[in-house]
Amino acid sequence: MQARAAYREHSRLLHLFLFRDALPDHVAYPIYSHIIGGQAFEITINDWAEQASGSVLVRVGDTTVLVTAVMSPSPREGGDFFPLTVEYEEKYYATGKILGSRFIKRETRPTEEAVLAARAIDRSIRPRFDMRQRHEVQIVASILSIDEKNDPDVAALLGASLALSLSDIPWQGPIAGVRVARKDGALILNPSFEERSAGDMDVMVSGTKDRVNMIEAGASEITEADFGAALDAGFAAIKDLIAFQDGIITKHGRTKRTVPLLTLAEPLSAILKKEFHAAIETAVYQKDKQAMHASVSEVKAAWHSRAKEAHPELYQKNAADFYFDAAIDEIVHERIIGAGERPDGRKPEDIRALSAQVAVLPRVHGSGLFMRGSTHVLSTLTLGSPGDEQIIEGMEIRTKRHFLHHYNFPPFSVGEVKPMRGPGRREIGHGALAGKALAPLLPLRESFPYTIRIVSEVLSSNGSSSMASVTAATLALMDGGVPIKKAVTGAAMGLMLNSAGDYRVLTDIQGPEDHHGDMDFKVAGTRDGITGVQMDVKIKGVTAEMIMKTLVQAREARMKILDVMASVIAEPRPELSPWAPRIETLKINPEKIGALIGPGGKVINEIIAKTGAQIDIEDDGTVFITSVTAEGMASALELVKQVTRELKAGDLVEGKVTRLLDFGAFVEVGPRQDGLIHISELAPWHVDRVTDILNIGDTTKAIVKNVDEQGRINLSLKDVPGRYSEEEIERGRNERASGGGDFPRPHRRPPGGTRHGRSRF
Repeated sequence: MQARAAYREHSRLLHLFLFRDALPDHVAYPIYSHIIGGQAFEITINDWAEQASGSVLVRVGDTTVLVTAVMSPSPREGGDFFPLTVEYEEKYYATGKILGSRFIKRETRPTEEAVLAARAIDRSIRPRFDMRQRHEVQIVASILSIDEKNDPDVAALLGASLALSLSDIPWQGPIAGVRVARKDGALILNPSFEERSAGDMDVMVSGTKDRVNMIEAGASEITEADFGAALDAGFAAIKDLIAFQDGIITKHGRTKRTVPLLTLAEPLSAILKKEFHAAIETAVYQKDKQAMHASVSEVKAAWHSRAKEAHPELYQKNAADFYFDAAIDEIVHERIIGAGERPDGRKPEDIRALSAQVAVLPRVHGSGLFMRGSTHVLSTLTLGSPGDEQIIEGMEIRTKRHFLHHYNFPPFSVGEVKPMRGPGRREIGHGALAGKALAPLLPLRESFPYTIRIVSEVLSSNGSSSMASVTAATLALMDGGVPIKKAVTGAAMGLMLNSAGDYRVLTDIQGPEDHHGDMDFKVAGTRDGITGVQMDVKIKGVTAEMIMKTLVQAREARMKILDVMASVIAEPRPELSPWAPRIETLKINPEKIGALIGPGGKVINEIIAKTGAQIDIEDDGTVFITSVTAEGMASALELVKQVTRELKAGDLVEGKVTRLLDFGAFVEVGPRQDGLIHISELAPWHVDRVTDILNIGDTTKAIVKNVDEQGRINLSLKDVPGRYSEEEIERGRNERASGGGDFPRPHRRPPGGTRHGRSRF
């Protein structure tokens, strides 16, 4: 007995030893909480993802996000950029629903919302890394729970900052981001989904305690001053969140790893500056993009050859590439800040040559071509039925989208050969920005029920293609007769800032200014205000003064572009394209929806097949009929009215005789809608046989006598005006006076049939 007990104890201790890492410590995890905009941000430091370099759990309301940061143990070979990736993982279980298609019930490709959230995080944290680093860094934000009130993207951004700051990954954080909305004139920090959709401004801004480094915004023609006020409110909250993070980092932060950085040995640095700076400057400062690229490539090849020949033991291709680009940065900054000289010869406020055209394509419903220097964008308009709208069923939102803007950036637009594998993150982001800028000016769906799709094709690119897409899309909408409220356009603004704090804001950046500048600030809007903003930086951030100067300068550029657009097409065309479908709207009793659809959709599909029209029905009884031909439209309208009309006594109807019985004839007065003409209602006189008056296939008019409680329609032929002569009517009167008369309608047996009170089945 004792031996058996000893054996069990020995086994228990051995199990504890072997599997000790799998046992919970039962230690309470540190939790920190801070309130922003009336909502608590709760941070939990736990060991859920203990093998990551850093991880935190962020909770806002019931929205919960796990964010991890991992850095590779060794540098990535051959890369010419800092290898940072951000993944925003939407988990369907977070909503408590099983989503997906009929055949695939797991998460697959990121949704558009996930891509945009990942881009916002990437754009916020990337400027805080040393670009000479080549270790891969990956941020993964996993959405574990969502309460449909608090957007996970702001929580994920906070988690990314903390995960990096608490890890051993070299990073110059923390940063923070907040969302600001405006509703009824009041600014709202950390707004709910509902408050954002009901407001006239939705701004996401991130930064450090003294600089802003990312902005993403949509608005309904707000002023620069109002936009600045929203940024001020957001920036105050950012500083608050950074102080909150500092306290956590002090307690839990780890010592940062020392990683190798790209360096250029002094002898090679001297050769680059002494022998190549002048050649680089000459190559970069050319007006023609292709000539500039060819010259820069030639000088770069010469630099590589010279460096390898002079000091083969010190030469590293990645470092040589990086510092060659750094030399271009230095030259462009010096010339622009010092003398206001841009590579293509423009002054800081100048816009490139502009050109706008409409109706450049046949058959399409609308088209616009906009050219700004070497950036050329063709936008096309397609109008569809309400049923063509896109169904959005994601983790965060479930809705229908009747306005779509798609942006394509093929490799030939920059003279390159690359695989074409569908839209990437950049194309999705640029398409969403242009769509956001256009949306506030579109007509309300109630007055213009079409599904609107704009496709912007970048045919040639040399900077600011997303804002050119906004302009070309506006031209296409106006050319197609879409009654947009006002014309929209935009410009990409840039910044050159030196170590002394001197800077210049650039209008309509292109080429070297985009790649080697410090900021890409896209501002879209109308003559009356801003509708879309997107800002990224390559430096640590920008000040409020720089932002406001940029907004004012962008407005001046916008006015000039709008003038060029107005010279081509000042307002939407009064009529839609002849190739566009037409839509008629009618209202029916919601109780008639079932009759219009029919069992298994039989009635509505028959109408669609017969007329070629598209029919869409809403729950409130609104019916949209879309047709590309007038004949199809008229036919569909008539059939829908026939099916859904509510007949009343005295209405005149027309239909085809479909069945004959001893006691009367059934007439089809509408699709799947029959009425009975009792034999006593066929003529003013007594009728012995129904076939004396009607036969199957006859078309006849009839008067509705009544519609009974069960919806059965009783018709009369003898009361139809002009059907019978006065002599025939008088004959009927005399017959009734002599003993004839109406015949009662036979009793109809209840469905299923009964006999003597018992079911027949």
